[in-house]
Amino acid sequence: MGVVERILIRAEPAGLSHEVPRARALEGLGLQGDRYFNGEGTFFEDGKAGQALTLIEAEAIEGLRADTGIVLTAEEAGRNLVTRGADLNALVGRRFRIGDVECRGDRLCDPCATLARRTEPGVLRGLVDRGGLRADIVRGGEIVAGAELVALDD
Repeated sequence: MGVVERILIRAEPAGLSHEVPRARALEGLGLQGDRYFNGEGTFFEDGKAGQALTLIEAEAIEGLRADTGIVLTAEEAGRNLVTRGADLNALVGRRFRIGDVECRGDRLCDPCATLARRTEPGVLRGLVDRGGLRADIVRGGEIVAGAELVALDD
């Protein structure tokens, strides 16, 4: 279905994301070292679904630039995983696998005011319906760059 191109960790809500070649994904928590794993994300709520993992399509970032001229880096987007070749919107409510990690798509990851403040005018409008996916980790493991993303319940 698709692949993980990049893995990004942001340790602090207002900090910078940095790329890692692999990350430990823990059921119910997220990616080890990430702000949401640490319970410090901007929108963190204890026990809230859909905050363990965020994904965005590389094609969405490229489409934003093509459609609006806005250059948004994956680091600025604030998502944990950048994918290619996967329709993330189609994974809402569905189980999928990234390598040996099993996830469940919870809801779309709509662009928010925090992203707008960190970037430039027009980014929210440009990412409507392509801001990514919020997911839960059902079975943990290691995610590596280049891992396949496969829907499980076709």
